[in-house]
Amino acid sequence: MDGGDKWYSYAARILEAHTGRNGLPEDQIVVVKPDYLLMNDITFLLTLRILEKTGAVARADCRRVPTIISFDHYAPAPTADIATSHARMRKYAHQWGCTLYDVGDGIMHQLAVEDHMAPGVLALGADSHTITYGAVGAFSSGIGSTEAAYIMVYGSIWLKVPRVVDYVLEGKLEEPLTGKDLVLHILGIEGGDGLIYKSAEFTGPGLSSIPIPDRLTVANMMVEAGAKTGIFPSDTVLRRWMEETRGSYRERVPLPPKPVDGRGDARFIDLGSLEPMVSKPHAPYNVASIGEVEGIEVDQVFIGSCTNGRLEDLVAAARIIGKHGIRRGVRVIVTPASRRVYNKALEMGVLQKLHQAGAVIAVPGCGACFGAHLGVVGEGEVMLSTSNRNFPGRMGSPKAEVYLASPYTAGATAAEGKIADPRRYIKPGN
Repeated sequence: MDGGDKWYSYAARILEAHTGRNGLPEDQIVVVKPDYLLMNDITFLLTLRILEKTGAVARADCRRVPTIISFDHYAPAPTADIATSHARMRKYAHQWGCTLYDVGDGIMHQLAVEDHMAPGVLALGADSHTITYGAVGAFSSGIGSTEAAYIMVYGSIWLKVPRVVDYVLEGKLEEPLTGKDLVLHILGIEGGDGLIYKSAEFTGPGLSSIPIPDRLTVANMMVEAGAKTGIFPSDTVLRRWMEETRGSYRERVPLPPKPVDGRGDARFIDLGSLEPMVSKPHAPYNVASIGEVEGIEVDQVFIGSCTNGRLEDLVAAARIIGKHGIRRGVRVIVTPASRRVYNKALEMGVLQKLHQAGAVIAVPGCGACFGAHLGVVGEGEVMLSTSNRNFPGRMGSPKAEVYLASPYTAGATAAEGKIADPRRYIKPGN
Protein backbone atom coordinates (compact mmCIF):
# COMPACT_ATOMS: atom_id res chain seq x y z
CA MET A 1 0.00 0.00 0.00
CA ASP A 2 1.43 3.39 -0.97
CA GLY A 3 0.40 6.84 0.22
CA GLY A 4 -2.25 7.14 -2.47
CA ASP A 5 -4.05 4.06 -1.19
CA LYS A 6 -3.96 4.85 2.52
CA TRP A 7 -7.55 6.14 2.48
CA TYR A 8 -8.65 2.57 1.85
CA SER A 9 -7.35 1.33 5.19
CA TYR A 10 -9.25 2.16 8.36
CA ALA A 11 -6.46 0.57 10.38
CA ALA A 12 -3.73 2.73 8.82
CA ARG A 13 -5.90 5.84 9.18
CA ILE A 14 -6.22 5.28 12.94
CA LEU A 15 -2.53 4.47 13.41
CA GLU A 16 -1.58 7.57 11.44
CA ALA A 17 -3.67 9.69 13.82
CA HIS A 18 -1.86 8.12 16.79
CA THR A 19 1.63 8.63 15.34
CA GLY A 20 1.24 11.96 13.55
CA ARG A 21 2.55 10.35 10.38
CA ASN A 22 0.81 10.25 7.01
CA GLY A 23 0.98 7.52 4.38
CA LEU A 24 2.00 4.66 6.67
CA PRO A 25 2.80 1.63 4.50
CA GLU A 26 1.63 -1.87 5.29
CA ASP A 27 4.01 -3.81 7.57
CA GLN A 28 5.52 -0.57 8.94
CA ILE A 29 6.30 -0.88 12.67
CA VAL A 30 5.15 2.11 14.70
CA VAL A 31 5.21 3.05 18.38
CA VAL A 32 1.83 4.22 19.68
CA LYS A 33 0.16 5.33 22.88
CA PRO A 34 -3.21 3.56 23.06
CA ASP A 35 -6.30 5.42 24.20
CA TYR A 36 -7.29 2.51 26.45
CA LEU A 37 -5.73 -0.57 28.03
CA LEU A 38 -8.11 -3.32 29.13
CA MET A 39 -7.73 -6.46 31.26
CA ASN A 40 -9.96 -9.01 32.94
CA ASP A 41 -9.68 -10.86 36.24
CA ILE A 42 -7.42 -13.51 34.70
CA THR A 43 -5.07 -11.34 32.67
CA PHE A 44 -4.81 -8.55 35.24
CA LEU A 45 -3.58 -11.12 37.78
CA LEU A 46 -0.98 -12.35 35.28
CA THR A 47 0.09 -8.74 34.65
CA LEU A 48 0.49 -8.17 38.39
CA ARG A 49 2.76 -11.19 38.65
CA ILE A 50 4.89 -9.93 35.74
CA LEU A 51 5.19 -6.48 37.31
CA GLU A 52 6.24 -8.00 40.63
CA LYS A 53 8.69 -10.46 39.05
CA THR A 54 10.41 -7.72 37.06
CA GLY A 55 10.48 -5.25 39.94
CA ALA A 56 8.34 -2.79 38.00
CA VAL A 57 5.28 -2.89 40.26
CA ALA A 58 6.14 0.46 41.85
CA ARG A 59 6.16 2.14 38.42
CA ALA A 60 2.78 0.81 37.25
CA ASP A 61 0.03 3.38 36.84
CA CYS A 62 -3.41 3.02 35.27
CA ARG A 63 -3.54 6.75 34.59
CA ARG A 64 -0.57 6.62 32.21
CA VAL A 65 -2.93 4.99 29.71
CA PRO A 66 -6.57 4.87 30.89
CA THR A 67 -6.92 1.30 32.11
CA ILE A 68 -10.14 -0.67 32.46
CA ILE A 69 -10.36 -3.82 34.60
CA SER A 70 -13.38 -6.11 34.57
CA PHE A 71 -14.04 -9.08 36.83
CA ASP A 72 -15.97 -11.16 34.31
CA HIS A 73 -14.44 -14.62 33.92
CA TYR A 74 -14.58 -15.97 37.49
CA ALA A 75 -17.62 -13.94 38.45
CA PRO A 76 -18.79 -14.52 41.09
CA ALA A 77 -15.67 -16.16 42.52
CA PRO A 78 -16.19 -19.96 42.58
CA THR A 79 -13.37 -20.74 45.05
CA ALA A 80 -11.70 -19.16 48.07
CA ASP A 81 -8.41 -18.82 46.20
CA ILE A 82 -10.07 -16.89 43.39
CA ALA A 83 -11.91 -14.67 45.88
CA THR A 84 -8.55 -13.88 47.48
CA SER A 85 -7.08 -13.01 44.08
CA HIS A 86 -10.05 -10.75 43.38
CA ALA A 87 -9.43 -8.91 46.66
CA ARG A 88 -5.77 -8.45 45.75
CA MET A 89 -6.63 -7.10 42.31
CA ARG A 90 -9.21 -4.70 43.73
CA LYS A 91 -6.54 -3.26 46.01
CA TYR A 92 -4.13 -2.56 43.13
CA ALA A 93 -6.86 -1.30 40.82
CA HIS A 94 -7.87 1.33 43.38
CA GLN A 95 -4.26 2.17 44.24
CA TRP A 96 -3.27 2.70 40.60
CA GLY A 97 -6.40 4.57 39.52
CA CYS A 98 -7.89 1.91 37.23
CA THR A 99 -11.52 1.94 36.15
CA LEU A 100 -12.88 -1.19 37.83
CA TYR A 101 -15.99 -3.11 36.83
CA ASP A 102 -16.63 -5.58 39.61
CA VAL A 103 -18.47 -8.91 39.81
CA GLY A 104 -21.91 -8.69 38.20
CA ASP A 105 -21.22 -5.61 36.09
CA GLY A 106 -20.65 -7.76 33.03
CA ILE A 107 -18.16 -8.70 30.33
CA MET A 108 -15.27 -6.33 29.63
CA HIS A 109 -15.99 -6.20 25.90
CA GLN A 110 -19.65 -5.32 26.36
CA LEU A 111 -18.91 -2.70 29.04
CA ALA A 112 -16.20 -1.07 26.93
CA VAL A 113 -18.62 -0.63 24.03
CA GLU A 114 -21.41 0.62 26.29
CA ASP A 115 -19.26 3.26 27.98
CA HIS A 116 -15.98 4.03 26.22
CA MET A 117 -15.33 3.05 22.59
CA ALA A 118 -15.83 5.30 19.56
CA PRO A 119 -14.63 5.59 15.94
CA GLY A 120 -10.89 6.11 15.66
CA VAL A 121 -10.07 4.97 19.20
CA LEU A 122 -6.98 2.77 19.62
CA ALA A 123 -7.68 0.16 22.30
CA LEU A 124 -5.48 -2.76 23.33
CA GLY A 125 -6.53 -5.43 25.78
CA ALA A 126 -5.10 -8.54 27.37
CA ASP A 127 -7.84 -10.70 25.89
CA SER A 128 -8.09 -11.83 22.29
CA HIS A 129 -11.70 -10.70 21.90
CA THR A 130 -10.71 -7.08 22.48
CA ILE A 131 -11.05 -7.05 18.69
CA THR A 132 -14.82 -6.59 19.25
CA TYR A 133 -14.62 -2.79 19.39
CA GLY A 134 -13.92 -2.55 15.68
CA ALA A 135 -17.70 -2.77 15.31
CA VAL A 136 -17.87 0.87 16.41
CA GLY A 137 -14.92 1.99 14.28
CA ALA A 138 -12.08 1.44 16.74
CA PHE A 139 -8.70 -0.17 16.08
CA SER A 140 -8.86 -2.74 18.86
CA SER A 141 -6.70 -5.80 19.32
CA GLY A 142 -5.61 -8.36 21.87
CA ILE A 143 -2.17 -8.35 23.45
CA GLY A 144 -0.41 -10.46 26.07
CA SER A 145 -0.16 -9.70 29.78
CA THR A 146 3.56 -8.90 29.32
CA GLU A 147 2.66 -6.20 26.81
CA ALA A 148 -0.05 -4.92 29.16
CA ALA A 149 2.52 -4.62 31.94
CA TYR A 150 4.82 -2.71 29.59
CA ILE A 151 2.06 -0.25 28.73
CA MET A 152 1.28 0.29 32.42
CA VAL A 153 4.92 1.22 33.03
CA TYR A 154 5.91 3.05 29.83
CA GLY A 155 2.59 4.17 28.32
CA SER A 156 3.32 2.95 24.78
CA ILE A 157 3.80 -0.16 22.67
CA TRP A 158 4.77 -1.08 19.11
CA LEU A 159 2.36 -2.29 16.45
CA LYS A 160 2.76 -3.24 12.81
CA VAL A 161 0.47 -1.63 10.24
CA PRO A 162 -1.67 -4.59 9.15
CA ARG A 163 -2.44 -5.59 5.60
CA VAL A 164 -6.09 -5.11 4.63
CA VAL A 165 -8.82 -7.47 3.47
CA ASP A 166 -12.01 -5.72 2.36
CA TYR A 167 -15.34 -7.49 2.82
CA VAL A 168 -17.75 -5.83 0.40
CA LEU A 169 -21.26 -6.56 1.67
CA GLU A 170 -24.07 -6.58 -0.86
CA GLY A 171 -27.77 -7.32 -0.53
CA LYS A 172 -29.64 -7.26 2.78
CA LEU A 173 -29.35 -9.22 6.03
CA GLU A 174 -32.81 -10.18 7.25
CA GLU A 175 -33.89 -12.02 10.40
CA PRO A 176 -33.57 -14.77 11.38
CA LEU A 177 -30.19 -14.43 9.65
CA THR A 178 -27.76 -12.55 11.89
CA GLY A 179 -24.20 -11.35 12.18
CA LYS A 180 -23.33 -14.75 13.63
CA ASP A 181 -24.32 -16.44 10.39
CA LEU A 182 -22.30 -13.88 8.43
CA VAL A 183 -19.14 -14.31 10.48
CA LEU A 184 -19.36 -18.11 10.43
CA HIS A 185 -19.69 -17.88 6.66
CA ILE A 186 -16.52 -15.75 6.58
CA LEU A 187 -14.66 -18.17 8.86
CA GLY A 188 -15.57 -20.98 6.48
CA ILE A 189 -13.82 -19.03 3.72
CA GLU A 190 -10.74 -17.91 5.67
CA GLY A 191 -10.13 -20.89 7.95
CA GLY A 192 -8.26 -20.46 11.20
CA ASP A 193 -5.27 -18.56 9.79
CA GLY A 194 -6.40 -16.74 6.66
CA LEU A 195 -6.31 -13.31 8.31
CA ILE A 196 -3.19 -13.48 10.47
CA TYR A 197 -2.06 -9.91 11.27
CA LYS A 198 -4.57 -8.47 8.80
CA SER A 199 -7.24 -5.83 9.21
CA ALA A 200 -10.66 -7.13 8.17
CA GLU A 201 -12.55 -4.05 6.98
CA PHE A 202 -16.22 -3.92 5.99
CA THR A 203 -17.74 -1.83 3.20
CA GLY A 204 -20.51 -1.96 0.63
CA PRO A 205 -24.22 -1.17 0.31
CA GLY A 206 -25.22 -4.07 2.57
CA LEU A 207 -23.75 -2.32 5.62
CA SER A 208 -26.97 -0.39 6.20
CA SER A 209 -28.83 -3.64 6.97
CA ILE A 210 -26.39 -4.71 9.69
CA PRO A 211 -27.21 -3.23 13.12
CA ILE A 212 -24.48 -2.58 15.68
CA PRO A 213 -25.17 -5.72 17.78
CA ASP A 214 -24.56 -7.85 14.69
CA ARG A 215 -21.43 -5.86 13.83
CA LEU A 216 -20.14 -6.56 17.34
CA THR A 217 -20.62 -10.28 16.75
CA VAL A 218 -18.79 -10.15 13.42
CA ALA A 219 -15.87 -8.09 14.72
CA ASN A 220 -15.58 -10.28 17.81
CA MET A 221 -15.06 -13.48 15.85
CA MET A 222 -12.67 -12.20 13.18
CA VAL A 223 -9.86 -13.13 15.56
CA GLU A 224 -10.85 -16.79 15.02
CA ALA A 225 -9.32 -16.40 11.54
CA GLY A 226 -6.25 -14.68 12.98
CA ALA A 227 -7.21 -11.06 12.27
CA LYS A 228 -5.31 -8.32 14.09
CA THR A 229 -8.39 -6.13 13.99
CA GLY A 230 -11.77 -5.96 12.26
CA ILE A 231 -13.24 -2.53 11.56
CA PHE A 232 -16.61 -1.16 10.45
CA PRO A 233 -17.01 2.47 9.32
CA SER A 234 -18.65 5.28 11.29
CA ASP A 235 -21.79 5.45 9.16
CA THR A 236 -25.34 6.55 9.86
CA VAL A 237 -26.13 3.20 11.52
CA LEU A 238 -23.39 3.75 14.09
CA ARG A 239 -24.24 7.41 14.58
CA ARG A 240 -27.89 6.56 15.28
CA TRP A 241 -26.92 3.75 17.67
CA MET A 242 -24.53 5.93 19.67
CA GLU A 243 -27.07 8.72 19.96
CA GLU A 244 -29.78 6.31 21.12
CA THR A 245 -27.68 4.27 23.54
CA ARG A 246 -25.10 6.79 24.77
CA GLY A 247 -26.84 10.09 24.21
CA SER A 248 -24.35 11.51 21.73
CA TYR A 249 -22.07 10.65 18.84
CA ARG A 250 -18.34 11.20 19.14
CA GLU A 251 -15.32 10.11 17.16
CA ARG A 252 -11.54 10.25 17.50
CA VAL A 253 -10.89 9.68 13.80
CA PRO A 254 -13.70 9.76 11.18
CA LEU A 255 -13.96 6.52 9.21
CA PRO A 256 -16.31 7.12 6.25
CA PRO A 257 -17.63 4.26 4.11
CA LYS A 258 -15.12 3.33 1.40
CA PRO A 259 -15.76 2.88 -2.32
CA VAL A 260 -15.05 -0.44 -3.98
CA ASP A 261 -11.76 -0.25 -5.84
CA GLY A 262 -11.63 -3.78 -7.23
CA ARG A 263 -8.40 -4.80 -5.50
CA GLY A 264 -7.48 -8.46 -5.35
CA ASP A 265 -7.91 -8.56 -1.58
CA ALA A 266 -11.63 -7.72 -1.72
CA ARG A 267 -14.19 -10.39 -0.81
CA PHE A 268 -17.73 -9.87 -2.09
CA ILE A 269 -20.52 -11.33 0.06
CA ASP A 270 -24.21 -11.39 -0.87
CA LEU A 271 -26.05 -11.09 2.43
CA GLY A 272 -29.31 -12.16 0.85
CA SER A 273 -27.92 -15.57 -0.09
CA LEU A 274 -26.72 -16.51 3.41
CA GLU A 275 -28.15 -19.49 5.29
CA PRO A 276 -28.16 -20.16 9.04
CA MET A 277 -24.67 -21.44 9.80
CA VAL A 278 -23.26 -23.70 12.53
CA SER A 279 -19.69 -24.37 13.65
CA LYS A 280 -19.12 -28.08 14.23
CA PRO A 281 -16.66 -29.46 16.81
CA HIS A 282 -13.89 -28.60 17.38
CA ALA A 283 -13.10 -25.28 15.66
CA PRO A 284 -15.09 -22.10 14.90
CA TYR A 285 -14.12 -22.31 11.22
CA ASN A 286 -15.36 -25.90 10.88
CA VAL A 287 -18.65 -24.60 9.56
CA ALA A 288 -21.71 -26.12 7.96
CA SER A 289 -25.07 -24.88 6.79
CA ILE A 290 -27.98 -25.69 9.07
CA GLY A 291 -29.20 -28.42 6.72
CA GLU A 292 -25.98 -30.39 7.19
CA VAL A 293 -26.30 -30.64 10.98
CA GLU A 294 -30.02 -30.35 11.59
CA GLY A 295 -31.40 -33.07 13.83
CA ILE A 296 -28.34 -33.60 16.07
CA GLU A 297 -29.66 -33.99 19.61
CA VAL A 298 -28.34 -31.68 22.32
CA ASP A 299 -28.16 -31.79 26.10
CA GLN A 300 -27.67 -28.07 26.69
CA VAL A 301 -28.06 -24.70 24.99
CA PHE A 302 -25.96 -21.72 26.11
CA ILE A 303 -27.08 -18.19 25.24
CA GLY A 304 -24.54 -15.54 26.20
CA SER A 305 -20.86 -14.48 25.91
CA CYS A 306 -19.22 -11.35 24.49
CA THR A 307 -20.32 -12.62 21.09
CA ASN A 308 -24.05 -13.04 21.65
CA GLY A 309 -25.08 -12.01 25.15
CA ARG A 310 -26.61 -8.66 24.21
CA LEU A 311 -30.23 -7.62 24.62
CA GLU A 312 -31.01 -8.27 20.97
CA ASP A 313 -29.63 -11.80 21.30
CA LEU A 314 -31.80 -12.57 24.32
CA VAL A 315 -34.82 -11.13 22.52
CA ALA A 316 -34.11 -13.32 19.47
CA ALA A 317 -33.93 -16.52 21.52
CA ALA A 318 -36.99 -15.55 23.58
CA ARG A 319 -39.08 -15.00 20.43
CA ILE A 320 -38.91 -18.75 19.88
CA ILE A 321 -38.49 -20.14 23.40
CA GLY A 322 -41.18 -17.88 24.88
CA LYS A 323 -43.73 -19.24 22.42
CA HIS A 324 -42.62 -22.83 21.92
CA GLY A 325 -40.94 -23.63 25.25
CA ILE A 326 -37.91 -25.79 25.98
CA ARG A 327 -37.82 -29.46 25.08
CA ARG A 328 -37.94 -31.67 28.16
CA GLY A 329 -34.46 -32.91 29.09
CA VAL A 330 -32.64 -29.92 27.57
CA ARG A 331 -30.87 -27.45 29.87
CA VAL A 332 -30.80 -23.81 28.78
CA ILE A 333 -28.32 -21.40 30.40
CA VAL A 334 -28.79 -17.67 29.70
CA THR A 335 -26.01 -15.24 30.68
CA PRO A 336 -26.55 -11.54 29.88
CA ALA A 337 -23.42 -9.70 28.79
CA SER A 338 -23.82 -6.82 31.25
CA ARG A 339 -25.91 -5.51 34.12
CA ARG A 340 -27.42 -2.99 31.70
CA VAL A 341 -28.48 -5.79 29.37
CA TYR A 342 -29.85 -7.76 32.32
CA ASN A 343 -31.90 -4.80 33.60
CA LYS A 344 -33.31 -3.95 30.19
CA ALA A 345 -34.23 -7.58 29.55
CA LEU A 346 -36.01 -7.59 32.92
CA GLU A 347 -37.92 -4.41 32.09
CA MET A 348 -39.01 -5.82 28.73
CA GLY A 349 -40.10 -9.17 30.20
CA VAL A 350 -37.55 -11.08 28.13
CA LEU A 351 -35.91 -12.82 31.10
CA GLN A 352 -39.33 -13.70 32.52
CA LYS A 353 -40.22 -15.47 29.27
CA LEU A 354 -36.99 -17.43 29.30
CA HIS A 355 -37.23 -18.22 33.02
CA GLN A 356 -40.84 -19.36 32.80
CA ALA A 357 -39.91 -21.65 29.92
CA GLY A 358 -37.32 -23.32 32.18
CA ALA A 359 -34.08 -21.50 31.40
CA VAL A 360 -31.50 -20.75 34.08
CA ILE A 361 -30.61 -17.06 34.20
CA ALA A 362 -27.00 -16.53 35.31
CA VAL A 363 -25.20 -13.44 36.62
CA PRO A 364 -23.86 -11.07 33.92
CA GLY A 365 -20.36 -12.13 32.85
CA CYS A 366 -18.56 -14.69 30.73
CA GLY A 367 -20.32 -17.58 32.42
CA ALA A 368 -19.79 -20.99 30.86
CA CYS A 369 -18.12 -19.59 27.75
CA PHE A 370 -14.55 -20.17 28.92
CA GLY A 371 -15.29 -23.46 30.63
CA ALA A 372 -14.73 -22.81 34.34
CA HIS A 373 -18.19 -22.66 35.92
CA LEU A 374 -21.85 -21.62 35.57
CA GLY A 375 -22.95 -24.24 33.08
CA VAL A 376 -20.12 -26.32 31.63
CA VAL A 377 -20.88 -29.67 30.00
CA GLY A 378 -19.66 -33.13 30.86
CA GLU A 379 -18.09 -36.04 29.02
CA GLY A 380 -20.17 -37.23 26.09
CA GLU A 381 -22.61 -34.31 26.27
CA VAL A 382 -23.57 -32.11 23.33
CA MET A 383 -24.13 -28.37 23.58
CA LEU A 384 -25.20 -25.71 21.13
CA SER A 385 -23.72 -22.36 22.17
CA THR A 386 -23.91 -18.77 20.97
CA SER A 387 -20.32 -18.20 22.14
CA ASN A 388 -17.23 -17.85 19.95
CA ARG A 389 -15.06 -20.93 20.52
CA ASN A 390 -15.67 -24.67 20.59
CA PHE A 391 -12.15 -26.04 21.03
CA PRO A 392 -11.87 -29.34 22.97
CA GLY A 393 -12.41 -28.55 26.65
CA ARG A 394 -13.34 -24.93 26.00
CA MET A 395 -16.76 -25.22 27.68
CA GLY A 396 -16.30 -28.27 29.85
CA SER A 397 -15.08 -31.79 29.20
CA PRO A 398 -12.65 -32.31 26.29
CA LYS A 399 -14.90 -35.23 25.42
CA ALA A 400 -17.98 -33.02 25.04
CA GLU A 401 -19.10 -31.68 21.66
CA VAL A 402 -19.91 -27.99 21.25
CA TYR A 403 -21.63 -26.44 18.24
CA LEU A 404 -21.72 -22.66 17.68
CA ALA A 405 -24.69 -20.85 16.20
CA SER A 406 -26.87 -17.73 16.35
CA PRO A 407 -29.39 -16.91 19.10
CA TYR A 408 -32.24 -17.72 16.71
CA THR A 409 -30.77 -21.14 16.01
CA ALA A 410 -30.23 -21.56 19.77
CA GLY A 411 -33.89 -20.79 20.42
CA ALA A 412 -35.06 -23.25 17.78
CA THR A 413 -32.66 -25.90 19.12
CA ALA A 414 -33.90 -25.42 22.69
CA ALA A 415 -37.48 -25.81 21.51
CA GLU A 416 -36.82 -29.05 19.62
CA GLY A 417 -34.02 -30.59 21.67
CA LYS A 418 -31.96 -30.97 18.52
CA ILE A 419 -30.19 -28.58 16.17
CA ALA A 420 -32.99 -26.87 14.27
CA ASP A 421 -33.50 -24.35 11.49
CA PRO A 422 -34.84 -21.07 12.95
CA ARG A 423 -36.57 -20.27 9.65
CA ARG A 424 -39.33 -22.69 10.68
CA TYR A 425 -40.18 -20.28 13.50
CA ILE A 426 -39.18 -16.86 12.12
CA LYS A 427 -39.90 -16.24 8.47
CA PRO A 428 -37.20 -14.15 6.75
CA GLY A 429 -38.09 -10.48 6.82
CA ASN A 430 -40.73 -10.86 9.58
